[in-house]
Amino acid sequence: MLETIKYLIGAVGASGFSSKSTAEQVTEACPDLRSVTAIITGATSGIGAETARVLAKRGARLVIPARSVKAAEETKSRIVTEFPDTEILVMSLDLSSLNSVRSFVSQFESLNLPLNLLINNAGKFPNSYAISEDGVEMTFATNYLGHFLLTKLLLNKMIETAKQTGYEGRIVNVSSSIHTWFSGDGIRYLEQINTKRSYYDPTRAYALSKLANVLHAVELANRLKKMEANVTVNCVHPGVVRTRLTREREGFITDLVFFLASKLLKSIPQVTNKL
Repeated sequence: MLETIKYLIGAVGASGFSSKSTAEQVTEACPDLRSVTAIITGATSGIGAETARVLAKRGARLVIPARSVKAAEETKSRIVTEFPDTEILVMSLDLSSLNSVRSFVSQFESLNLPLNLLINNAGKFPNSYAISEDGVEMTFATNYLGHFLLTKLLLNKMIETAKQTGYEGRIVNVSSSIHTWFSGDGIRYLEQINTKRSYYDPTRAYALSKLANVLHAVELANRLKKMEANVTVNCVHPGVVRTRLTREREGFITDLVFFLASKLLKSIPQVTNKL
């Protein structure tokens, strides 16, 4: 209880930062990141966009994959206006499509760039039921399956980059404490919602996808440790913040909930301090 109160009031912890600290403040003492290449999914808005902006400020080369290339180009334009020397590459990627993930990785590898940082941030929390082109429920396909394949296909590049540069590679899965809301047999529930709409509960489906993100991070961390690879993987609950993730749930009830909880919510700059 005491720790929760400290968190809510923004008490400074052992790191010298608090829940109110922003990403800019946390990275202020960072070395120049011009030698770092980062891929950030979901960087066209919200948490991802602010993460990209702060990394650009510190000098990192950014790769912004997005389903909407136009939105990604707009994000790039905003960042370059603020930091003209930033190198940003915009590429097409639809995480709900395994073919699109493979195509993106193939194009990225053709650029012969290093890869130091992979932030799996993109997320979907739809209200309506949908199935991906691969026959998988859309929330699970986008939030977990696409990121799982993306990470798997890029892992050797990250291990190789870390070995060549001596700098630790980092993989960050952005999850949510909502993952604790799922109970039961995840595989069976996924089979059910992949075949019958009647089993679909949007919040439960979202919780399952976030639980999968956590399990992925735990297992991958163990495997990387056994391989003695200089790459770490962490799963992050960034805090509660209003972003475009809730765009399909806009309305009076959503507005009321966020208004009542406004004093407890983080701003997007504060959320990104964990990434």
